[in-house]
Amino acid sequence: MASRLTKYLTENGYINTSVQKGGIPGVSDCLVHTTMIWEAIQTAKSEKLNLDVIWLDLANAYGSVPQEMIQLALRMYHVPEVIQVMLDDYFSGFRMRFSTNSYTTNWIKLEVGIAMGCTISSILFVMAMEVILKAAEGSAGPANLGGGCSMPPLKAFMDDTTIICSKEDETRRMLTRLDDLMSWCRMEFKPKKVLQSINKERQS
Repeated sequence: MASRLTKYLTENGYINTSVQKGGIPGVSDCLVHTTMIWEAIQTAKSEKLNLDVIWLDLANAYGSVPQEMIQLALRMYHVPEVIQVMLDDYFSGFRMRFSTNSYTTNWIKLEVGIAMGCTISSILFVMAMEVILKAAEGSAGPANLGGGCSMPPLKAFMDDTTIICSKEDETRRMLTRLDDLMSWCRMEFKPKKVLQSINKERQS
């Protein structure tokens, strides 16, 4: 199912591999994104162009994806209903309970999180992130790198997302949009890690 779903999503153009490089077999890995972003920063410095680069990292990536978000993505990308039902049945079986010295809770159905190590989790996570990326991409135009060159405002590798903008107002708009989308999904970025990345870039 994992390989068939991956093939279906990529062949129908539902995953934009120029933006999302993670979890897609045969697609160049994060080194491509890293090189492109590094070159963009160096070009902006040498040409004295405005360029905002912000790195965002999800907190508890696989463990924070609502299963409802997975079902929404499946419906949005017209995945056959039989597959939707199978995955819903699969995730509905995820339960846990807690024990202390004095009591044990009842079994609780998990509504958030997908299984690490499960063969289908990777493509399901990418699919859910693609919904967020597509909903945010219109918040900013391509970053201007001079000489007629430009770069899309978003780059992603699984749960790592990079914003690249030439205008401060577009950067703020993109951040606000992503923050709103994450709140809607009941997910969040790691603000401490983002701040550390920004400070390192300023020092360099």
